[in-house]
Amino acid sequence: MTHDDLLTETLANARVVLFDFDGPVCDLFAGLPAAEVARELSALLSARDEAAGARAARTDHPIEVLRIAHEADTELGQEIEQALTAAEVRAVAVAGRPTPGAAEALRAARAADRGVAVVSNNSAECVRAFLERHGLQQYVTHVVGRPSEQLHLMKPNPFPLITAAEQMHIDVTNCTLIGDSLTDIRAAHAAGATVIGYADKPHKADLLGEAQADVVIEHMRDIADALTAEQ
Repeated sequence: MTHDDLLTETLANARVVLFDFDGPVCDLFAGLPAAEVARELSALLSARDEAAGARAARTDHPIEVLRIAHEADTELGQEIEQALTAAEVRAVAVAGRPTPGAAEALRAARAADRGVAVVSNNSAECVRAFLERHGLQQYVTHVVGRPSEQLHLMKPNPFPLITAAEQMHIDVTNCTLIGDSLTDIRAAHAAGATVIGYADKPHKADLLGEAQADVVIEHMRDIADALTAEQ
């Protein structure tokens, strides 16, 4: 079976297409770098808990700073989570256009009578803000973002995928996830969904393939082309 045949078959068997957000749909921190957000959050954390702030200063991943804050104190974790969500919404304003081919993929999925949802470890607020900013909200039925105060339910936990499937009244095994990380692959496997790896950087193709993505693509436009071809 050729690569194109495998992609077509994977999508043909999916009644719902789930899109990860940062990567397949947009480059969230293109204009406001993630490392800068992490520094902002670390400084805020340091002002309240010096030890936790020192730990947070060693990472440039905003969600890792959030984990450290929640481990330190529940109330502090809530404060950092609110600050992260606000930063993500700010990032949307300077993130630029959707990932090339993403808008076409969303439109093609709906035209092909698929359910469409976004499942993300970013906040639902920033996902919705991005979709609305670029006129894509009408193509997305549901958004499942970061579970507030329940970081253990983020991907690779299958919870976001299962939640989206439940909201769309379908078994999650009838869904396929398009994701660009090993976290996405693991979440899909845990849920029993198929998964299309999006290798937005050359080195990712092998990583996603080795993690047993059902098929790996390098361009989001491939999704639109495969869905359009079946009509």
